[in-house]
Amino acid sequence: MQNARTAIVGAGLAGLYAAYSLEKKGIKDYVILEAREILGGRIASTIHSDGKPDVSGVVGFDLGPSWFWPAFQTDMARLVDELELETFQQFETGDMLLERSSNQPPERTRGYVNSPPSMRIAGGMYALIDALYRRIDSARVVRGQAVRHLRMSEPHVELVSENARGETFSHFAEHVLLAMPPRLVESQLTFSPALPNELARQWRETDTWMAPHAKYIAVFDRPFWRDQGLSGEARSAVGPMVEIHDASTPGGKAALFGFLGVPADVRSRVAEEELIAACRTQFVRLFGSRAENPEAEFIKDWAKEIYTATDTDQRSSGDHPMPALSPSSGAWANRVTGIGSEWSREFTGYLAGAIDAVNRGLDSF
Repeated sequence: MQNARTAIVGAGLAGLYAAYSLEKKGIKDYVILEAREILGGRIASTIHSDGKPDVSGVVGFDLGPSWFWPAFQTDMARLVDELELETFQQFETGDMLLERSSNQPPERTRGYVNSPPSMRIAGGMYALIDALYRRIDSARVVRGQAVRHLRMSEPHVELVSENARGETFSHFAEHVLLAMPPRLVESQLTFSPALPNELARQWRETDTWMAPHAKYIAVFDRPFWRDQGLSGEARSAVGPMVEIHDASTPGGKAALFGFLGVPADVRSRVAEEELIAACRTQFVRLFGSRAENPEAEFIKDWAKEIYTATDTDQRSSGDHPMPALSPSSGAWANRVTGIGSEWSREFTGYLAGAIDAVNRGLDSF
């Protein structure tokens, strides 16, 4: 049994940033409960892919989100500066490729440059997770504890968690910050007494960003596509990837990545090796024979992550309504607050959304 003033469920960006923010306010009486053994939530790196060391070098390539936009995501930009993280602009110099049909060769066209520019963090987005973790009390982060139940036990909330061996543990807190997607809260946590029906419906019907998606990364010794005046960006109606970008790092390894357009339920019936081979073949089709032998390949299917996706996410509508942060009345009012990115007013689902949702959630209680 462990007591704390505040319990944070989830150690992704929202959970770690919440702990960091609490400590800055002088509040050190908290505990973070994380279901996975690895921190980060939907921020993931090739360094931690399947628990294996990164064979692509010391730089971690992003298997989750890669970008943020300082020009209008100012709170996120301030945090990155505060943590003294180095950033660089997404490479977009050169032409892009369009693959309209399997019966036609790829079409070369003028590239599109984002304005304001998309920015990345040196070392991969996981550097943000590492930086936050280093600045909080690591003893307050409990890994491998999946929260299953929340029970009102006045004057506290009891959180019952379970480890991989099926052993259960109780934690007591005055307030619970839910640093996880609303749909996951509604589907994987039971509340006693139950949440208000309307709130549960809102949370259940809020799609989880990244949950239905998969990402493929191929690492090379150098960015050979740039020699051809290509930016590495491509769009395809053929697939399996529908959107492709340069994932190289300045002065480091070269890489390309793509988002798969194959629906999650179809991917589940295809062996991972087949998907990887199909993605590699597409890169050869687009960028030539030098793409045939990458130094390393990674694929991350977020639909298979039980602490990210539910069965409902495989049939995602793509809509992103803004659910209520917490119950406005009843037993759970002022007891639980949602702080995952989907609760953001401005940047739902984005990295900056996690920062916005945490700030909003902390202000509310």
